[in-house]
Amino acid sequence: QVQLVESGGGLVQTGGSLRLSCAASGSIFSINPMNWYRQAPGKQRELVAAINRDGSANYADSVKGRFTISRDNAKNTVYLQMNSLKSEDTAVYYCNAEGPNIYWGQGIQVTVSS
Repeated sequence: QVQLVESGGGLVQTGGSLRLSCAASGSIFSINPMNWYRQAPGKQRELVAAINRDGSANYADSVKGRFTISRDNAKNTVYLQMNSLKSEDTAVYYCNAEGPNIYWGQGIQVTVSS
């Protein structure tokens, strides 16, 4: 089993920055990749960014150049640095890990106000 705990969300103004963290515990040796998803009200959950154990990353077109995903394997933690935030980034953000099963965090609210 793998447990994922997100932190770092909150309220920020347009153009501001936030950094989300996702701490993993449990049988983490089998996890790869780790991802950030988000779900806005009335919309489907979408993949925002993904990172492999070797550090290679992929991003949704809507966040390229603004968001950066990174991981600290020693701390079993994945980060999502979000810059130049827009109102359309408002959503619940979820940490996700892929292994023998699919694991989800509880979700954390990010609200960008204009």
